[in-house]
Amino acid sequence: MKYRDFGRTGWMVSEIGFGGWQIGGAWGPVDDDVSVYTLLHAFERGINFVDTAQLYGAGHSEKIIGRALREWNGAKIYVATKAQPTVWPNASDNAPAFRGRFPDWHLRENVENSLRRLGVERLDLFQLHTWAPNGHLELDWLETLNDLRREGKIDQIGVSLRDNRPDEGVNLAHLGLVSSQQVIFNLFEQQPRDALFGAAKASDTAIIARVPLDSGSLVGHWTKDSYATWETGSQQHEMFRGDRFAQTLMRLDALKGELGDAFPTLAEAAMRYVLSHDAVSVLIPGMKTPQEVDMNIAYSDGNHLPDALLERLEKHAWARNFYT
Repeated sequence: MKYRDFGRTGWMVSEIGFGGWQIGGAWGPVDDDVSVYTLLHAFERGINFVDTAQLYGAGHSEKIIGRALREWNGAKIYVATKAQPTVWPNASDNAPAFRGRFPDWHLRENVENSLRRLGVERLDLFQLHTWAPNGHLELDWLETLNDLRREGKIDQIGVSLRDNRPDEGVNLAHLGLVSSQQVIFNLFEQQPRDALFGAAKASDTAIIARVPLDSGSLVGHWTKDSYATWETGSQQHEMFRGDRFAQTLMRLDALKGELGDAFPTLAEAAMRYVLSHDAVSVLIPGMKTPQEVDMNIAYSDGNHLPDALLERLEKHAWARNFYT
């Protein structure tokens, strides 16, 4: 396992982290005992960063991670969690209101609940589960979180950027107001390279890259019949509804044609694509079994994509938002 600096925090985190959304149950049925076993296997293999949120299964993901932490006797595991706003911004709103969306009572309640579910005395990284372009000007949220840091309830502060809007974090990165920003980044969603990564590197802000495998599409196993096998109402079923699934298959075929036989699997190309960017501190694929852990960490070997291939892959960028 390779490790990277997590911005200016002084942490060294595994470049492959553990995304905890799927163990909350939103992606289909899960066995909690298997989830705990998978987490412990990930820790044994060198993963030391886990990302979760109150939203993931209404706290269920946090509870399962807490179980694993209680059974783990090894090295430090950094856990990042999130609080959702009191009102979610409309996905089409370019300038949503931000002041008052994370009031003092709300943040304190979320912190206490996350501490209880995770079974820890301090949260390593506490993230706002959305962001807005004017958030760096309306700083009521930061006052409360700084108080919570002083009280020893949280260590570091981060934000999770809105889907498909990485540039909303650029001003925040320039100012260095938080330790980390979480953003969608993968072979399709390439926009963070344009401005966010440079701003983050300049202020030594850590970047957490989520959905490196595009919620499963970039694993490369999907066929025209895959959609029918997904549980109705599951996250994947909702995300790729209507003609979205067919659009994705078409894009996947083009990617596979571009890559040819350069990689054994599309998943390897996708993971190595994200790892090839030094602005990224950690990427957090979702993993439900030890086999998936082993598959993902195999790519943490320092072998990155050549610049010429990165340039060729730029034409496959696909800006869309399937989370609405």
